[in-house]
Amino acid sequence: ALVGGEATPGKCTVSSDEGRAEIASFLGVDVGAEEKRVARLACAGGANVARNHARYYGLNSCRAAATVAGGGKGCFWGCLGLDDCYEACDFDAIHMTAQRLPVVDEAKCTACGDCVDACPKDLFSLQPESRRLWVACKSLEAGDELLDDCEVACTACGRCAMDAPGLIEMRNNLPVIDYNQKHDTREPIQRCPTGSIVWIDPDAGAIRGPAAPKILRKGALRDAAT
Repeated sequence: ALVGGEATPGKCTVSSDEGRAEIASFLGVDVGAEEKRVARLACAGGANVARNHARYYGLNSCRAAATVAGGGKGCFWGCLGLDDCYEACDFDAIHMTAQRLPVVDEAKCTACGDCVDACPKDLFSLQPESRRLWVACKSLEAGDELLDDCEVACTACGRCAMDAPGLIEMRNNLPVIDYNQKHDTREPIQRCPTGSIVWIDPDAGAIRGPAAPKILRKGALRDAAT
C-alpha cells in the first residue's frame, strides 16, 4: 500500500514520528499528516463506585466472566476489570487501578486496537487525541435508581445536552457528542450530577465537573443484597 501510494507512512500507528519520517524518506513519499489516535474507555465504574450483584469464580478473564450472566456486575454494560485489555496491550499503555479499572497512557498508546478487540463489553474505541470531551458511561438505562449499582452512571438527565445544544444530543438514554462541531469546551461537564461526562486532560486524566460528588471511598462497594 505504501509503495503503491494507497497509504502514507503517517497512518502507521506503531511507529514513532522519526520512524515514519525514515520510511517516507526511504520510499521517497510524503509522510502524510495524521492526528494521533488513542484508546478511550466508556466506563468509570471501578470497584469503589460500582456494585456487584453476584460473585464470579472462574478463569480470570473478562470474556469468560461475561459469558456467565454478564459477569455479575450490577451494571450490565460496565467494565469487569479482569485484565483482558491490560493483557492484550503490547505497548504497556494500559494499567489497572486499585479499583480494577483500566487507564490508558496516551503517550504510550499506539491505537493498535488490541484492547478494542479484547473487551467483551465493547467499552474501548479509538479516538483522535483532540477529543477531550468524553462520555465515560455506556449504560442504556435511565433514572436515579441506576446510582444504586454505579455511583458514576449516566442517569440520562439531559443537562449536558441542554447546556451544549447542537454539540450533544440524547440517544438511547446516553449523551452523544457530535465531534464535527466545536467540542473544545468543558461547559457540558459543569452540571453533570454524577460526573459521567468528563474532560480528559493529558496529564491529570478524567476531570469531572463541580456538580459531581467527590468520590473518597478507596475500598470496594459492598455487593448488592440477593
